[in-house]
Formats: sequence, C-alpha cells, structure tokens
Amino acid sequence: MSDISPERAWNSWDSEFPAEMVYLPLGLKVGIAAYASSRNAFTRFPAGAPGLRLGPRTVDGESISLETVHAGTELSLGWRKPDARTVVGSWRAGRMAEWGLRFWVMVVLRLPQPGRPDLAEWRFDPETGEMTAEVEGAAVAVRGLRPPLQATFHDTLDDLKQEFETKGYFYLDSRGERGRVAVLRYHLEEMPSFRFAASVADDLGQARRTAGEALALAPKPPPTIQTGPHAGSADAVRDVIAWNTVWDAVNRRPYTSLSRNWVSQKFGGFGVWLNDVLYHGLMAGLFDTGVARENLAAVVAGATPEGNLPCLLTGRDAWVDRSQPPICGLVLWLLYRLTGSRELLDLALKPLVTNHDWWWRVRDGNGNGLLEYGTSPVGSGLYRGTKLAAKDESSMDNSPTHDEATLDTKAWTLDCEDVGLNSLIALDGEMLADLLRERGEDGEADRLRSRAEALKGRIRTRLWDNERGVFANRLWSGAFVHSLAPTSFYPLLAGAATPEQAARMIELLRDPRKFGGTWKLPSVTRDDPAFRDNVYWRGRVWPPLNFLVYHGLRRAGFADEAARLADNGYRLFMGEWREHRRCPENYNAITGVAGDQPDTDTFYGWGALLPYIAVSEVSDLTPWDGWQVTNDGCDGRLGPLRMAGRMGEIEKSGGRMRLMLDGGVVMETDRLGRIRGLEFGRGVARAILPPSVRASELTLPQVAAEQVRSARLDNTPVEVKAAKEGVSLRLPPAPAPQRLEVLWGPPS
Repeated sequence: MSDISPERAWNSWDSEFPAEMVYLPLGLKVGIAAYASSRNAFTRFPAGAPGLRLGPRTVDGESISLETVHAGTELSLGWRKPDARTVVGSWRAGRMAEWGLRFWVMVVLRLPQPGRPDLAEWRFDPETGEMTAEVEGAAVAVRGLRPPLQATFHDTLDDLKQEFETKGYFYLDSRGERGRVAVLRYHLEEMPSFRFAASVADDLGQARRTAGEALALAPKPPPTIQTGPHAGSADAVRDVIAWNTVWDAVNRRPYTSLSRNWVSQKFGGFGVWLNDVLYHGLMAGLFDTGVARENLAAVVAGATPEGNLPCLLTGRDAWVDRSQPPICGLVLWLLYRLTGSRELLDLALKPLVTNHDWWWRVRDGNGNGLLEYGTSPVGSGLYRGTKLAAKDESSMDNSPTHDEATLDTKAWTLDCEDVGLNSLIALDGEMLADLLRERGEDGEADRLRSRAEALKGRIRTRLWDNERGVFANRLWSGAFVHSLAPTSFYPLLAGAATPEQAARMIELLRDPRKFGGTWKLPSVTRDDPAFRDNVYWRGRVWPPLNFLVYHGLRRAGFADEAARLADNGYRLFMGEWREHRRCPENYNAITGVAGDQPDTDTFYGWGALLPYIAVSEVSDLTPWDGWQVTNDGCDGRLGPLRMAGRMGEIEKSGGRMRLMLDGGVVMETDRLGRIRGLEFGRGVARAILPPSVRASELTLPQVAAEQVRSARLDNTPVEVKAAKEGVSLRLPPAPAPQRLEVLWGPPS
C-alpha cells in the first residue's frame, strides 16, 4: 500500500461508490445502501447517479456530506472522523416518496479475503446490535444508536441486491450471526435519522468502547475557507479535489482522478490523463502537500524509455505515442513555491527535464526550430499514427485550429507550427531552468534557458500574423491558420510577446466578435463557423484555457483584464455549482450552461480551475510577481491554505487586511490594491506596494521597534513607530508601485 498518512486512512477511496468509506490499511469497507419497495430498486449510490449531489467535505475525509434521491425519497448522508481509526456515518431522510416502512437503509460491511475465511467473517451480537470482526491483527467494531431491525449475511453484494429485487423487503432467511458480507438493516419508519460508528483498534474491547463513544458525535460540516466577493471559491476547489481523489487498486496508489464518473466504468480501474492530473496536483497543493505529491508521482511513473510523459494511461490502454501540452515545468514551479517541499523537486524534476528534451527531439518535424503536435511510431494505443492522435496531443482534440493541418507520416507531426505548444515549451524550459538553478545545476539551467529564449524570439517573429494583429498557428506552407483559439494568448504567458503585440491581443480579448462576449473564453472566436458547432473544443468554454490565459494576462501586466476574466469564470462556475453542485468539464459560451449537450462530464477535476483562478485574485504565487495578496477593500476571509510554503490566512475588514502565517499575524495594512513580491523571512520583510492616492499604514506585529535596522521605500528611509503590537510604518501616497524593505534584528 502507498504511504498514506493515518489521518487519511479512512476515506471515500472507491471511485465508483462515494457513499462508501474504506479503511485502507485493512481493506475494510463500510458503505450505505438503500432499497425502495415502491420501485423494487436497490442502490449503493454510485457516482453519477441521478439526484446524487456531492457535498462539502475535507480532503482527508474528516468531514464528508452528500445528498441523494432514490426512487423519489431524499436522503442526506454524512461521515465524520473523531480520530484516525474511527468513522461515524449518518443519514437523515428528507421528502419521502413512499411509506418509510418499505424504504430500507443499510450499513454494508465488507472485509478483505486474505485466504483464511475465519479471519474474514463478521460476527453479530443480537443483544447489543453490534457487529465485530478480527482481521490481520486488528479488531473492528460497528454499532448504531439502536440495534438494527435485522442483521443479514451474504456471500457477495450481488447476492444482497438480488435478494431484495427477487424476494422483497419482508424476506428473513438471510438473517444470521456470522458471514463475509454483513448488513445492518434499518428502515425510515423507525430510523428516519440515524448514526452509526465503526472503529478499528488493537483489541476488540477498545474497538467496542471507541465505537460506542463516537456515537455521541453529530455530523459536522467542514470549515468555510473563503468568504467575500468570490465566496466559496476555495471551498469548491477543496470539495472537487477531495471527491475525485481515489484509490487506484491496479497500481496500488492514490491519485486525483479525472472524474469519479469515468474511472471504473470508462478506464478499467484507473486513468491518468497527463494535464488533468498535473492540474489536480496543483490545486491539491493548496490543502495537502501529500495529495499533490501523489498526483505528481502518478504522472512521472508513466514516463516511457524515450522520455515521453504519455497523454493517457488507463487500465485498458496506453497512449505512449503522444503527450499533452507541456505545462509540467510551470506546475512543478508553482507547487514547489506553494508548498516549500523539496521532495517534489526530487521526485519530478529529472523526468520533467527528460520530457522537455523529448519534445525538442521528436516534435520539430521540418527542423526549423518551431514545434508541432504529433504521434510517434511507438506503442499500440488507440488512434496511434492518425491525425486524431496528433490532435489528442494538443488536448484540444477537435479544435478547428487543426482543421487545415495534415499529418506528415515521415516526421509523424502535423504540418502546422502550433503557437500554444511553442509558447508552453518555451515557458516549460524557463521554469525548469529556474528549478535546476535552485538545485545548483547551473549548466543545465543555462542550456534550457538559452533554448527557451531563442524560441521566444521565433514565436514573436514567425508566429505573429501582422495582417490580422494576432499570434496564430502557421502551416509549413507559410500560410497562417484561419481559426484562432485562446492559445493565441499563450505568448503572453511565455513572455514572448512585445508590448505592441500584447496590446493588439487585448483588442481581441475585448472584441465581442472574437473572445469577448458574456461568457469567456470561447475555445474558438465567436465569428468562426466552428463556434456554432458547440461541440467540445469547437466553441465551448474550457477552464484550462482560462487558467493559462489568466496567468498570461498577469505576466504581461494586464491586471484589470485578468481580474475581469477571473470574475467572469467565477460567475460561470457558480451558476452550476450553487444550484446543482456540478463542476463541469466545459460550458456553452453563449448561455453559460453545461448540460446542453452530452459531451460534458458534470464533476470533472479541471473544472475547479475556474474557482482556483478566483482564489488567485486574493492570494497567488507566480514566477513573475512572486507571492501576491490583494486588499480590495471588501470584507472577507481566505484560508487556512498553503501560501508561499506556509499555512496562511487572510482577513479583510473595514478596509484593513490582516495576513497570518502559521497562526501568527505577520502584516496588517489599509493599503488598497495588489501587493506583490511578498517575503517574510528571518529578519526581513519585503513587498512591492501598489500605487495609492492616499497615505496608508502597514504594521508588522511580530517586529519589535528597537530591533528595526532599516526601513526603506524605493531606497528612501521611511519612519517606523512602535505600535500596540510590533511596529507601524506610515506610507505616503504614491503614483507608482513602491518597493518596501524592512530589516530587523541585531547588527550582523
């Protein structure tokens, strides 16, 4: 088993059945099932079932809630962990569609089968209503607030389902006192709301006592992480990552799946789609470094002997002939700075550099220093050697930006230099070079940086269509591709665009005939004939495109445009999230709805990038601006979350912002705007303060006035006064950003 922390041992690990808790060290499974007599229907509440709403929850499974509808009857289900080895389950009935006597709710208990049946049996005590078992040196006890109406035993779960559907709800012959699959049965007439507890201990007496004590604990909602203008954004990211983090039984590891709806049913037990899992790791880094590491590990574990990180690996197929857009370096840089974990560099940096070189070796089909998407003659993955496979590598499978290209079967690339790919590979080299330098590998860093800078020059000269004033894909014939996608903005992300080029691109961002309009960003311009198709990458809004363009706008200095894009994405996401608890894969770019056509998964991991961008408007970390926090003058709160390698919280009230790290306040200010380049180290605080039309104040509560050695604004001394807590700096109005540096401590 993977090295799972004890706090995460109990969790909703089974991808197909989110209402089931699994204790990984033993393979113990405790699930909730139901039977409705009115429709003769049994259910274990599978992922994607109609009426299932995956509610608020924590990543470690400490608090979990979900809502269901079965045969018209509404149930609220929940789990709570009072300690690492105990879990409390609960249900509460809402609207009833039939007499509660005929609606059964069951606690279904299963143990692994280690080869000795005597170790894998449950035993029921009719007097106490308690179910116990001893397995692999541990004891397990399960009990409810009241004894069950009956306890039954079965060889398999299919036997339980078949019994209900063939013999009805009055059948009694499966009652007993021992067996492999144990079921504690209740119905909603007697138990419309109920709690039960399962505890694992070293001995049976302790397991029984702990389970009994835990029954006093009512369901507890997870804490709210974000309030204010973009309220609920961080909470949504947490919930999506937590629900989609599952156990890969094939490879015996945890990771964050694309969607619970896809894992078992579509992919045969696991599915690692490269960019998806990288994005999941990035978002998980806000909450749990371990989950971020697990996703990185799942990605690099698939590296091929040639150095490729495959596009897709599943229990049924392996697309090793192609990769996906090279966002690896950016994600690793962000995760490393966010978490402060050098372990992530040790795990991923070398294979990511090898993958970076793979792109240069196999994807410059005409040898002119610009790259194309392709499909290599290796492996036996579905579609290998076809144009579709090459389009898959872009992740934008049916984008009209590929329509004019053909597959060159000598080079095994498209005959089209892709502006998005070249921008991302330049950024990848830049980010990996920075991380290599962090590890003291200056020679390798210089190699990657030099190649990236040269590529940026080719992007700005050879992929710029001056006639249209836009970056665009270019065919080997020299003609520019007609269709434009948001990838045309990626040169801003790579730092490859001149200021004049960037300004022209902003015109397209605002133009309602292009990328403007009510909901942004459409995956092709609105005046393109393909936009009307509204199928996948032909017109719909995709969160990864917004994510990369958002950071491109930030890097290029278009902060207002970035903020508007973040707010637009937040409102788009919340329209589905608040009403339906959906996290869609993509959206209709005109109406903003997701379920208008069948090609959209409704709880898809990278859908959470839209609220992640909204979180970034309050606190963000980038290679070009460092750690940034925003005081917008509105009341609100964010955290606790990972911020620049520490656990951080931001509170805003009455125009003042308070910043806390690891539980202590490190800064308070009434300066409005986005503060960039924040650093809090031993004896030093630095920041780039935003312009201000009025004087403002900044307080460092942990700094003693007598210890201050220097305080300067743009190399000009600033007055420091003792405050009620720490020191206070009076900041004059400023028409431009100012660099603040405060040094304290004994003289060196």
